[in-house]
Amino acid sequence: MAVRASNELLQALGAAVRGLRLERGLTQEALAEGAGLHTTYISDVERGLRNIGVINLDRLASAL
Repeated sequence: MAVRASNELLQALGAAVRGLRLERGLTQEALAEGAGLHTTYISDVERGLRNIGVINLDRLASAL
């Protein structure tokens, strides 16, 4: 049950990141560059496949 909740949380976070990125007209590449992260990492976050750390979450928030 906890795994399901964790997966749902990661998917919801990923959807929020994708939504904000698209609202701002950014590509994954542009967001990755602005956050100092790799494009693969951004893609994994948006698909809910990464358990993102607080520091990287802050980097993404600043880039958005």
